[in-house]
Amino acid sequence: MTMTTLSVAAIQMVSGDDLAANLAQADLLVAKAVAQGAHYVALPEYFYLMPADERDRLALAEPFGRGALQQRLAALATRHGIWLLAGTLPLQGTQPGRFFNSSLLFDPQGQCVARYDKTHLFGFDDGHEHYQEADTMQPGTAIVSADTPWGNTRLSVCYDLRFPELYREAPAPVLIMAPAAFTHTTGLAHWTLLLRARAVENLAFVVAPAQGGIHPGGKRTFGHSLIVDPWGQVLACHAEGEGIAMATLDFKQQQIWRKRLPALQHRCFNT
Repeated sequence: MTMTTLSVAAIQMVSGDDLAANLAQADLLVAKAVAQGAHYVALPEYFYLMPADERDRLALAEPFGRGALQQRLAALATRHGIWLLAGTLPLQGTQPGRFFNSSLLFDPQGQCVARYDKTHLFGFDDGHEHYQEADTMQPGTAIVSADTPWGNTRLSVCYDLRFPELYREAPAPVLIMAPAAFTHTTGLAHWTLLLRARAVENLAFVVAPAQGGIHPGGKRTFGHSLIVDPWGQVLACHAEGEGIAMATLDFKQQQIWRKRLPALQHRCFNT
């Protein structure tokens, strides 16, 4: 049976270089979201670790389906009886010295029902800030959808937002997930614009939990965790620092919008 409404929480964190502290804080924020009525909770990219040296994540990479981090998140979903998006976790790659930056979706029984390996790796250099994820990460190669009780959910991560074709592949998603750690520089310019554009052009809800503050090494993330409806309206936002953005998604209303604008449900390029 398809769900017609869904209470969603986008968790915003300011993760540091202490794994245990980050995981404990994620547990606390998830519990708070559940206490506020959330049935689906999404954590941000890198919620487990935001170190000064990006290579520190390599040591934590786990085989898919095994490992302490995955077991902890599965148990967290089971304990609260919720759908849980583990923003991103490090999974072992096939290239030496690189890991997959993977978004995992757990159901209320703690089963991982979808894995998406971040496809588009972020690179940025303005002379003051320098980021190159390809130095430590291996890109994914597949677009991933999850079949959920509310409909098709498309998984994505952060920089993927700049590549709209990822979201236009069939089946058309009713919900787009975009956990992120957008830099303050790029986020200030493009974060809200990109999220609203992806929502409108796909007539989909977009849930984007983010990192939002100052991290080890002086890195600054933009925050502004958002939940956007298919008409491009911002339903909830948590601007800076740790917190929760919550909203109830109305899929009946979404179907009304889709009937009014049916052309948007077709792929841009038909073969």
